Amino acid sequence: MATDRPPLTAASAPRLLLSGITKRYPGVVANDGVALAVTPGQIHAVLGENGAGKSTLMKIIYGAVKPDAGEVRFDGRQVAIRSPQEARQLGIAMVFQHFSLFETLSVAENVWLGLERTTPLAEVTRRIGQTAAAYGLDIDPARPVHSLGVGEMQRVEIIRALLAGPRLLILDEPTSVLTPQAVDKLFVTLRQLAAEGCSILYISHKLHEIRALCTACTVMRAGRVTGVCDPREESNASLSRLMIGAEPPALRHHDRAPGDVVLDVRRLDLPRGSPFGVDLADVALQVRAGEVVGIAGVSGNGQRELLFALSGEDQRAPAASISIAGMAAGHLPPGRRRALGLHFVPEERLGRGAVPEMSLAHNLLLTRREAVGPLGWLRTGRLRAQSAGLIERFRVKAAGPGAPARSLSGGNLQKYIMGREIDARPKLLVVSQPTWGVDVGAAAQIRAEILALRDAGCAVLVVSEELDELFELCDRLHVIAKGRLSPTLARRDASVERIGQWMSGLWPGAPAPSVEAAHAAA
Repeated sequence: MATDRPPLTAASAPRLLLSGITKRYPGVVANDGVALAVTPGQIHAVLGENGAGKSTLMKIIYGAVKPDAGEVRFDGRQVAIRSPQEARQLGIAMVFQHFSLFETLSVAENVWLGLERTTPLAEVTRRIGQTAAAYGLDIDPARPVHSLGVGEMQRVEIIRALLAGPRLLILDEPTSVLTPQAVDKLFVTLRQLAAEGCSILYISHKLHEIRALCTACTVMRAGRVTGVCDPREESNASLSRLMIGAEPPALRHHDRAPGDVVLDVRRLDLPRGSPFGVDLADVALQVRAGEVVGIAGVSGNGQRELLFALSGEDQRAPAASISIAGMAAGHLPPGRRRALGLHFVPEERLGRGAVPEMSLAHNLLLTRREAVGPLGWLRTGRLRAQSAGLIERFRVKAAGPGAPARSLSGGNLQKYIMGREIDARPKLLVVSQPTWGVDVGAAAQIRAEILALRDAGCAVLVVSEELDELFELCDRLHVIAKGRLSPTLARRDASVERIGQWMSGLWPGAPAPSVEAAHAAA
């Protein structure tokens, strides 16, 4: 394990060379004298816990953030990258963890904005179709972005970056909501790009991915580089120790008999709410007290529509088709459902899970009312104390309860939102992508808290595109495909191969698949 940048030879002169990069914000030093070297054709991981300074460093390279000090060299030439446009002109492309898409525009229009204006939109649309087919990133170029799920938005970001023909590609948590099959196809693409000379900076908290894909790894902690290693020579345990100073604790999943039915969904038929949505067809689902039920599936197969129907954002379902704690809830608004014990964590952190400009303390009021007095007056001291308690308990790196939600890194905001709902001691917790973008230590803590809720008698429904997560957490599994839900499957009977097949809608008793689905399964 080295403690400085790796040695360079004339044959491996760096595509990107950083030295002394420093960036300060009020109350925190995000980057402190960072050095980094990436050679042509290298897939280089940047590893660190949430708040270590990885995303800030990537934004500096991409021109979205200006450093306070330090030097950037690209292809041997010192550069001052003042904007993402200048970065793209150099040949730098980036896929952000928080998507930078215009929701009112189509997929093709969003991609077109990042390319040369001389390229006709029709040509961009054609190239999107080719790239999507070649790399297994299925997307409709005509769809408006606001109609996409998180996983589909991530595909748009990746396709946009690939179409730019980058010399340096920065990927910030690119597989956080991709299925294992899509991840395998993406890795083939990245290895092809690297073989053609493209340099890749890869940020991920999935240690097995880093070990399988990357040839070098820079480790950061508290804004500083603490070392460089070859991840192919490390184990998940040793990488965890380098990143957080310890191995995450093993989960304890105790078998126990579940209790009464808390969530009961029966024959839920719900037509799509938009032209690009998915019809829900004959969905049947039960979640009992003291169990975790998971839903797997490729993004865009009805997860969004089902979650909206369960949370109360969509109240078009027949009243009796959704029952919470024995009460018909299909027509109830979100507040009434919370009164029955339902708490909900959406996949979109900023905008739906939290208001970006509001403080962390005031974001508690979205779903928690303990600090509201009988006449509607806010008990600000109690609100701040609640928020401070969550920050401490879930080890959220923030400037305090008064920090705006948008000031947190993606992983830290996820920890805070999950903590807000877990701490409410719900009777029913419905959560989408519970550990999206969080480091291995935080992911282990969130999963342990979910299992503790389950052991305390809470009914938990987890929607995730991370199969390893579902296998760790769940007592039973379903798969959603084209708006239909598979039969339940005990965790002990589940496998990646079986779940992957069911993701194409090929489970026993399912309607006959389309020609396209049959080809996809083959």
